[in-house]
Amino acid sequence: MRSGWRPFVLVLLSALASGATVAVAAFAASGTATNSLAPVESFASIADPAKRSAAYFTELGKVLTNPRCTNCHPAGDRPRQGDDAHLHQPPVFRGVDGMGLPSMRCSTCHQAANFDPGRVPGHTVWHLAPIEMAWEGKTVSQICAQIKDPARNGGRSLDDLIDHIGKDTLVGWAWAPGVGRTPAPGTQAEAGALVEAWVKSGAACP
Repeated sequence: MRSGWRPFVLVLLSALASGATVAVAAFAASGTATNSLAPVESFASIADPAKRSAAYFTELGKVLTNPRCTNCHPAGDRPRQGDDAHLHQPPVFRGVDGMGLPSMRCSTCHQAANFDPGRVPGHTVWHLAPIEMAWEGKTVSQICAQIKDPARNGGRSLDDLIDHIGKDTLVGWAWAPGVGRTPAPGTQAEAGALVEAWVKSGAACP
């Protein structure tokens, strides 16, 4: 991209991202608001270990099905953006490595950190999840089966998932997405605690 185009692209992204706030009022199965996560301790009353494990994942599902996650785990080759998960504008595509086509790499606009004046999100390794890790349009149960499968989770073990969701800084962006985007429910630490509880209780799926 020629350097003179960059301000135009940032302004365009800003305009398209505006007005994307979604009112959150519904409640999930845990009884907590959709913008929060129930603590692990609150599931102690579920006596059946498998049902308790599935309940942990159901709660975690509020994060995994949130636009902050699914926008970059799309079912196709184009990312989505905004709280309403509209197709990314300007049109961009996955590319062979998930970082865009040679003519429009993700890093052309997405820098090392959020650029709030232009409402452009950022991270040092901004990219799409591989297509086999697509979550868009899937149920929490389907994502659970998928995320346990090393062939569809980036080759990770269950223990790896605890660190990936609980500590990875790109995942952590979901809770600090910058101006104009609603953060994922709860905190990354709470999500990591749910993953750990789910794994240690047998990793049952809802």
